[in-house]
Amino acid sequence: MARLPEGNRSGRGNRPKARRRPLWQSPTLITSLSAGIVAIVLVVIVVINQLGAGNAEVSSSLPAFVASVILHPDASVIATVGSGKQPGELTHVAGTNVLKDAGGKPLIVYVGGEYCPFCAAERWSIAYALSQFGTFKGLTEIQSSATDVDANTDTLSFYKSTYTSPVIDFSATEAYDRSQNPMQPLTPEVSSIFSKYDTPPYTMLSGGFPFLDIAGRYILLNTSYDPAILKNLTWDQICTRMKDPTDPVCKAIVGNANILTAAICLALGDVPASVSAAPTIEAIESGVQKIPVTPA
Repeated sequence: MARLPEGNRSGRGNRPKARRRPLWQSPTLITSLSAGIVAIVLVVIVVINQLGAGNAEVSSSLPAFVASVILHPDASVIATVGSGKQPGELTHVAGTNVLKDAGGKPLIVYVGGEYCPFCAAERWSIAYALSQFGTFKGLTEIQSSATDVDANTDTLSFYKSTYTSPVIDFSATEAYDRSQNPMQPLTPEVSSIFSKYDTPPYTMLSGGFPFLDIAGRYILLNTSYDPAILKNLTWDQICTRMKDPTDPVCKAIVGNANILTAAICLALGDVPASVSAAPTIEAIESGVQKIPVTPA
């Protein structure tokens, strides 16, 4: 789990008299033109760097293969992986109230930053789990910060994406870009939830990323798995491994996604028909239900 970023780093001499030259050969004109060209090039470089400092420099739409794996979870992979022997890293919030949106659907709240390598790891599981209940559009490929731990981890971004579902709602805020510049402000509702629950005993640190609230019933205590497992893997390589239930990457991403799926189903009070490998998810629910309740 990552902490929030702090602060948001001519002389002249005598020359012999020369023959008069045509204007276009004038040293003064040539020098002026050269200086102008250099100035223009510098401006272009600055603009490019400014545009590339954040999300734009490493973001792109999901290619077909990555989208096919993330947005269409494989029932056979889910059933084979199960929990993947993952710890789950959830806390159970006391009480029986379910956090809902204005339309009455259970609300899942995520807050993170594109720079954060721990968010990079968690997004894979979140997107895979939520794809069991609805549809994402506009997800992009990005990398985590080049200067943080587990630098340049290939991941997804929820920035400017949309999610539709008949049974749940999803609120995602990427608060900072890859260079730790402010990106998306928290809405008043999300800010209230984040301030209340992104602190011990619900999470490992106060104000840490990633933050995930599953309908006010379960909070992500800590990042589900170590992002180091994704080191030097491209998006395609990660997704290829997610298709192999024996691969450690698959067990980490899909196993934790299945635990999140089970927690969402418990908040819903039932396992929707859209959920693949429902018996596997129902079996995982029993383990999630045993998580000790954290007092409100």
